[in-house]
Amino acid sequence: MSRIGKRPISVPTKVTVTIDGQHVAVKGPKGELSRTLPPEVEVVQDGENLQVNRRNESRPARQRHGLCRTLVANMVEGVSQGFQRRLEIQGVGYRAQVQGRTLTLSVGYSHPIQIEPPDGIQFAVENNTNVIVSGIDKEVVGNTAAKIRAVRPPEPYKGKGIRYSGEVVRRKAGKAGKK
Repeated sequence: MSRIGKRPISVPTKVTVTIDGQHVAVKGPKGELSRTLPPEVEVVQDGENLQVNRRNESRPARQRHGLCRTLVANMVEGVSQGFQRRLEIQGVGYRAQVQGRTLTLSVGYSHPIQIEPPDGIQFAVENNTNVIVSGIDKEVVGNTAAKIRAVRPPEPYKGKGIRYSGEVVRRKAGKAGKK
């Protein structure tokens, strides 16, 4: 049995879960999310807990059991609390700012980079160098943060670029001088 898959998901009081066959819809104070799960698993609601069970012991059912439980748990957490990813910009003259909903990055290119947020995603900037990506869908928040980081990933010699908060970049020694 999957260690993750067998754990119950507790549903907060302000969150409502609607299960219609394989379609699971979760509604909470921050918004609404829905997802269609594969036919190998089923979601059962008992009181204020959700349980994800597999229909049989086939290999695909065992593979998807823990995944589907985590997806449903992330939906419940997203509509109740939301998710955020923090990015740090390091480098002389590198900065970010929000104009309307658009994030504008100045990271050493000849032109500023404009990034439009997908639906349900908000950008915030602190001190011109810290970008916060927030929203209710964990997958979209993570993908958006990865796209921002891909604009100028941190380089190993000086450490300049955009990195996740807390990310450790392995540094390399520069070229050795002639003797």
